[in-house]
Parts: sequence; C-alpha cells; structure tokens
Amino acid sequence: MFRKAERKKAKLRLGIAGPAGAGKTYSALLIAQGIGGKIALIDTEHGSGDLYAHLLEYDIAPLAPPYTPTKYREYIETAEKAAYNVLVIDSLSHAWEGEGGLLEMHDKATKARNDKNSFNAWKDITPEHNRLVDAILKSGMHMIVTLRSKMAYEVQRDERTGKSAPVKIGLKPIFREGIEYEFTTVFDMTAEDHIATASKDRTGLFDGKHFTPDKTTGLTLLEWLETGADGDAAAREAVKDMIERISKIENIFELRNWWKKHQPEIEALKLVDKTLVVSAKDSRKAELEKAEQAGKAQSAGG
Repeated sequence: MFRKAERKKAKLRLGIAGPAGAGKTYSALLIAQGIGGKIALIDTEHGSGDLYAHLLEYDIAPLAPPYTPTKYREYIETAEKAAYNVLVIDSLSHAWEGEGGLLEMHDKATKARNDKNSFNAWKDITPEHNRLVDAILKSGMHMIVTLRSKMAYEVQRDERTGKSAPVKIGLKPIFREGIEYEFTTVFDMTAEDHIATASKDRTGLFDGKHFTPDKTTGLTLLEWLETGADGDAAAREAVKDMIERISKIENIFELRNWWKKHQPEIEALKLVDKTLVVSAKDSRKAELEKAEQAGKAQSAGG
C-alpha cells in the first residue's frame, strides 16, 4: 500500500498574476521559450498575444466570447492533439468574470432556480469549474496561465473607534478563491517595474526573490522539472554561499575579478545552479552600475 516518496519528472503548472500592464503575456512567452519546444497561446486579450511575434516563434488561437469553461477545454484538447510542448492561457480570468464565464453562468443558474438561492446555484456551476481546472492540471503539456489581478478588501474593526471599514489587503487574482493552490508556482507581478515575486513556490527556486522573468526563468524551471530529485545538499549550500558573496561585492572591478576567478567552478555547476548564480551576478552588476552612475551624476552636479 505505502511506498517510499520520490519526486518524479513533472510538467510545469505556472500561474502569473498581475494588473493590466504588468507584463504577464510577455513574461509567459519568454518563460515558454526557455522551456523550449512548440509553443501555443490561447488569446482572450483581443489580439495582444500577437504583439510579441518578433521575439520568438509561437502559434496563437484567439478565443472570443462567450468565455465558457467548455471552450477553454476544447482549446486545450486541440493543443494536446497538435503536440504542443507549452501552452500559454492568456488569460484564465475571462473564464471567471468574462462574458459567458462562470460568474455569468452562476447568475443565470440562480435566476433559474425556484428558491433563487445563489449559494445552492453553485452546485450546478462548480462541476464546470472543476472540469476546467482538471483539464489544466492533467494536461501532458507544460501549462502557463495568466490571471488578472484586482485590489482586494477586507472589513476590519478599528480598535480605537470601534467602527468597521473596508481595508486594502493587496492584489488578488481574478478567479475563484483558491486557484493559486492548484499551481506548482505562482508569480505575482507589479505594473510599475514588471517585477515578479513568488507568492507560492513548490520548487523553492524563487523564495524571497524579486526578479524580472525571462528565458532563463524557463530554463531554471525546466531543470527542476526534469531532474526528478532535489540534488546534493552540499552543492546547494555552495551555490547559496556564492550568491551571498556576490551580494556583498562593492564595485564592478571586484565583481569582474571574483567572477573570473570562480568561472571554472561556476561552469561545472548543474544548469539550474549555474542559472541562479549568473542571475545573482547580473542583478548585482546592474545595482553597482546604477550606483556608479548616480555617483558620477552627483559629482558632476557638485
């Protein structure tokens, strides 16, 4: 009945959430490029998926209203039959609050019931939601799903006045509560600088990191998915020490010397570890260059 637990190779289930202009589509395609193979994109965003055709090769399937879960499932099945390796769904939020989506289906189900009980109407709609989520989770393709975000509020009681009022608690994906738990990893993106933070990460690769997703992100995820093992603890500790040392380097000259000295050691790392070290180096270099430019501007102004 029981057997030893063992992590096996897996397919990516990535959610990318953020407000309009956060770079969700752009990031999803670059990550897909890093994973490799044939890429397809389901576009509910009125042609925005075509905007990045100059960056990489991918196929697109426009999905027009009504945004029913059934249509999403049909598109996923078609992509499966066409042997795509990565499918980007941009975006899943339309299946929730778009025309013909689950909320609209719920409203119609409520009106059709004799008791007009909206809670009971979910008994008719929840199976449709579950079938759509299952189609995403059980697919043989790598799946990258974008989700629109909106500001979420919570009614809280002010201890001083005793009055209750709505308080902002942050951005929330536009879909049914708990959708984020279905994914391997979820990136929350900012509209200002297109910075991603992992709000959920079973891989452990992005904990505490703030970064701009790119092709390297896809390579990093692919390495983790393909290894089927967590790797050697000593090697992980060595990589952690490298990244910490890089973060403490104080100028570009020192960074170049350190990199040159340790390059053979870095080249010998596994792809996922090498990617993390290179990313740390690039980030530190950008920080040092920015600080250097600020210093020169201040000197010139003085």
